[in-house]
Amino acid sequence: MGIKQGMRVVVVGATGNAGTSVVRALGEAPDIESIVGVARRVPNWSPPKTTWVRADIGRDAGAQADLVRHFEGADAVVHLAWLIQPSHRPAVTWDTNVLGSIRVFEAVARAEVPVLVYASSVGAYSPGPEDGRPVDESWPTHGWPEAAYCREKAYVERVLDAFEREHPQIRVVRMRPGFLFKEEAAEQRRLFMGPFLPRRLIRAGFLPAVFDLPGLRLQVLHTDDAAEAYRLALGRQVRGAFNLAAEPPVDGETLAGLLDARTVRIPRVAARSAMATAWHLRLLPPSPQLFDAALRLPLMDTTRAQEELGWRPRHTAVETLREFLTGLRRGTGMDQTAPLAAKLPGGRPREAATTGVGERP
Repeated sequence: MGIKQGMRVVVVGATGNAGTSVVRALGEAPDIESIVGVARRVPNWSPPKTTWVRADIGRDAGAQADLVRHFEGADAVVHLAWLIQPSHRPAVTWDTNVLGSIRVFEAVARAEVPVLVYASSVGAYSPGPEDGRPVDESWPTHGWPEAAYCREKAYVERVLDAFEREHPQIRVVRMRPGFLFKEEAAEQRRLFMGPFLPRRLIRAGFLPAVFDLPGLRLQVLHTDDAAEAYRLALGRQVRGAFNLAAEPPVDGETLAGLLDARTVRIPRVAARSAMATAWHLRLLPPSPQLFDAALRLPLMDTTRAQEELGWRPRHTAVETLREFLTGLRRGTGMDQTAPLAAKLPGGRPREAATTGVGERP
């Protein structure tokens, strides 16, 4: 089944890594008539069929009333908005990620929107099985409780459980992608690496070695491939969760191959200690608890997305990482939107050293 003719779709969080790809994918779909992009900061970007509205789902007292107004008459709402920073202030991320999501869901119900597609994550899953086998969408979603990101993703899954029971007439789809990258994803560098990583270190052959952590394997997906899954879900009568990832799972050897470097095994304890020190000194954005969670993430089986959505990623995980590394070397961004801008005010190393890395929402 194709997308409903003349569909009007609202995308909440439309200017970030995932949002820009989803807006592009919908704009290219012939049966999408109009797109409303909702963002904290209205971009200087004019993709086809798209109009922009400003709303901060986490801070605006009147956000829900505004959302209802923007959602009225929509055929679907795609909710992508999420904060990872400031990682030292989890109350701020909770306001957007949990309370803001609740505001979005309640506005969907009040506006009587028939379809809700929500961006969950592999981070919502409980630690994977000891034998490392891939898990399907029935694997528990209790997250890793010490990491704010995982805790919030898991909490919102429970909110959606209740929402579906209370509003069975609304078709709810949950996307659970792996780590999303593309060349323009400048925000990923800010979220995971900070401003102190010199670009020259990312050139192939420059680094003599890459650390390889025992047991660390992550699933990566090109953001455009994830966006295609969102597009497909809008027009098919599917409900529930879909795992999204590309092959193969990546590890230290994968990254070393891309950088033409050798691997050096490093104990988990040493890696975590170094990361925790850098995080407490506000030199590195991600928390050590997020590192702990990454070591426990399950590998996901994507059979359901392939069979029920007809979805296949066009990029392998290695191709996606190669493209992202190219973007890092070149300083590629998308300056029309604040989240993807190559440079942000206060984002230079000297300024970050005085204010602390990871303090900007």
